[in-house]
Amino acid sequence: MNSAAVYPPLYAPAANPFSNIPGYEGIGGGGFLPPPIPLQPVAPPQPGPTPEELNIPALSEDAAREAFKDYVQSHCCYSSGPANEGVITSIESHNTYRLRLETFTECRSTEMAEKPYEGETADFYAQPAPRPWDVEVKTPNLFTKHTEEIRVPYTSSIKECNVCHGVGTVSCKDCEGKGYKPCKYCNGSGQKEDGNCSDCNGTGKDRCSKCNAQGKTKCETCNGRKQLLTFIKLKVEWTNNEDNHVVEQSSGLKADKLQSVKGKELFKISQIMVYPLYGFPNPAITEASDRLIKEHQSKYAQTSRILQQRQTVDLIPITKVNYKWKNNIHVFYVYGNENKVNAEDYPATCCCVIL
Repeated sequence: MNSAAVYPPLYAPAANPFSNIPGYEGIGGGGFLPPPIPLQPVAPPQPGPTPEELNIPALSEDAAREAFKDYVQSHCCYSSGPANEGVITSIESHNTYRLRLETFTECRSTEMAEKPYEGETADFYAQPAPRPWDVEVKTPNLFTKHTEEIRVPYTSSIKECNVCHGVGTVSCKDCEGKGYKPCKYCNGSGQKEDGNCSDCNGTGKDRCSKCNAQGKTKCETCNGRKQLLTFIKLKVEWTNNEDNHVVEQSSGLKADKLQSVKGKELFKISQIMVYPLYGFPNPAITEASDRLIKEHQSKYAQTSRILQQRQTVDLIPITKVNYKWKNNIHVFYVYGNENKVNAEDYPATCCCVIL
């Protein structure tokens, strides 16, 4: 039997055989691959119902004070005086809209890879390799970050390990392949002041423990197996790209405090592509919705496949509380459904006693 006719070939060819296959040109850089043009046009997004403007009832003075006390107790060095003795002079409600746009994307990239050969099938040349975006993968739950690395079918071949040259072992780095190292007690001389070095019996040599005095260690590249499996590795990354816009009002609370708090959900829609919220009661939300949708399309559609978008509008309760303590006026904020408190001008007094 002619060994040249064995199919598929056992060893990897020297040149890159994938350079002419669409999707694998110039493989090795690992750059993101542009998604293919859909065979059928994507259905246009469908507008959702526009909510009526809603308000959240103002927080009562008792509820505000209790939230303030809990806040003070969570800070070990805060005096309880302002929370217990401060006189609330006014309470103001500043309900605030928060728009959130999420775009769930899938990105794919490829690179050449290799691993110790462990008996896998060398399927290179068995049939054409699928294009990167044709490789089947299971999509995770929507809007959750996830990464998978996949060996592309029909790209695997076997080659001799280029580090150990198919031997499975390499020269020991600790002893430079000698199997021994200079004795650390006599510095390799074999002698001490009173005669021969007792630690090395006058040889000046220490047995190398790294290689067990063999001068060779297992090749880490092939794990001692002498061969490598080479293949194209497909990396698939799912990412939830999120942007928020908070409609500023006159409360004075910094917008970054509102990124993670919960509010009253007024509007939520999830589909492949979402519409700007035209006709929303607050025009600033409409403008932000239009802007964010255009920005996401520009940033993500060229390098990834947009699988789903989700647009949410929450109404976040913000209560500004002015209070007087020791003839000074101070302010604290209670915000979100969790009644979080922010009191940046709190007249903190260290209650720790240093002995």
